[in-house]
Amino acid sequence: MQVTQLFLGMLFGGGAGFAAWRMNGLSVSGAWAAAIMGAVIFGLGGVSWALVTLTFFISSTLLSRMFTRRKNNLGEKFAKGSRRDWGQVLANGGLGMILVMVQAAFPTQTWPWMAFIGAMATVNADTWATEIGVLSRSAPRLATTGKVVERGTSGGVTVLGIAATIAGGALVGLVASVLSHEVEYQLGLAVGALAGLAGSSLDSVLGARFQAIYYCPKDNTETEQHPLHRCGTPTTLLRGWRWLNNDKVNFISSFFGAVVAMSIWQLLE
Repeated sequence: MQVTQLFLGMLFGGGAGFAAWRMNGLSVSGAWAAAIMGAVIFGLGGVSWALVTLTFFISSTLLSRMFTRRKNNLGEKFAKGSRRDWGQVLANGGLGMILVMVQAAFPTQTWPWMAFIGAMATVNADTWATEIGVLSRSAPRLATTGKVVERGTSGGVTVLGIAATIAGGALVGLVASVLSHEVEYQLGLAVGALAGLAGSSLDSVLGARFQAIYYCPKDNTETEQHPLHRCGTPTTLLRGWRWLNNDKVNFISSFFGAVVAMSIWQLLE
């Protein structure tokens, strides 16, 4: 690794974090986490790894700012607002940072790059599903039982959300294939779409069945927020595992997406 590339990585990471903070896409802690992560990914992986990461951050930030008024009434459902903090940043990009370190340690190996595509396809697909799926005219259904649930409920899926999932994953795969000599366009699209769909589907199942969901007695509503609801009322565990919050669900799902991408690559290699 050249010192110049590391320095450019620090500039890239810092610039990306500052820009996202100015756009209200990241909190202060999220901006610092994005800056560090961007520096590592660009410094060790170079332009290809950085641009795939930017594909996720830019598209997810723009989508989170679109249709804000139509999504305002869903804020009580989510653990955090549209401004991602350090935990959300690491949950979505932490695995990618680990994989670029592995790639730097074993530069002749291809699998870390394919795993990276799958991980980033998953977090992009899941973000697109969340941001676009809540706009569906049809009511969401739980991924585990098919029961109709309120919009914004963890684990709820719609046809529009599934379509957004596939599109979000495919976009990452397409960008990766444009930047990589190892991946053809068709393969990149397929890997991105399938890994993104698989990882996002696991996210929905975990959200519906195992993620910690709390109850606010004052507003009589389910929420991911704990220990306090946004109204200031203490929340109590309604279902799920207390230790499994949305950030951990995102990380686990990105890991699964990475495994799926590697498996597809091994089958087609």
